[in-house]
Amino acid sequence: MVLKLISCEVMYREMCAAVARSPHRVDVEFLPKGLHDLPTDQMRTRLQERIDSTPAKTYDAILLGYGLCNNGLHGVRAGDVPLVLPRAHDCITLFLGSHKRYMDYFRENRGVYFKTSGWIERGETDEELKQFAIGHVHGLHMTYDELVQKYGEDNAQYLFETLIEATHKSYHQFTFIEMGVEPDDRFEQKAREQARERNWDFEKVCGNMRLIQGLVNGEWDEDEYLVVREPGQRIIARYDEGVVTAGE
Repeated sequence: MVLKLISCEVMYREMCAAVARSPHRVDVEFLPKGLHDLPTDQMRTRLQERIDSTPAKTYDAILLGYGLCNNGLHGVRAGDVPLVLPRAHDCITLFLGSHKRYMDYFRENRGVYFKTSGWIERGETDEELKQFAIGHVHGLHMTYDELVQKYGEDNAQYLFETLIEATHKSYHQFTFIEMGVEPDDRFEQKAREQARERNWDFEKVCGNMRLIQGLVNGEWDEDEYLVVREPGQRIIARYDEGVVTAGE
């Protein structure tokens, strides 16, 4: 098969390693991590533009290296080329290798912020997208003094306490997912350093490449991948273990 992969750059190292082992020809296009920070309709629009720009009759399928990602893929439409994506709420499912493992870890470890090589080296929002990011719009990037200058002291105090401090108090641990594609321990050490700076707990777990590898290998088991075959059909979010389905 000849496949086109459109993936978030957070999975750059993992996707490149998987493509190198794929039995198929896979052309790759990476999109900036900052798409996740946009309102869902804007993320969907930008991803749809890349899908629609893919030449017809060139590929057997377009692979999406994404999870549902806060409903950013909800409503994305297939054209003449089928779309294939993992049944995952976000990329952490792909890094851990299964929806069950992700949910089991989540239930046992609340307040965890995950780190991978991609989240560390490519985690900064692209400058072109930053101005549209939800956190940027609501002031999460601003210092207290900057909030006072923009909104006044009373409003700044409210924003700081409810949006910024509450967000930070929700987390208490970094979990680094080691995928086996890292050149050395630099990313793990960076995550450890960030945990120390915040006085957070730290844990390292082994990731699993099976969902990423299966995507580029064309091993699209129905329980783990959605294939949108009909032109005009859309990716529809589901609120069950299937995560996504195809619909009008």
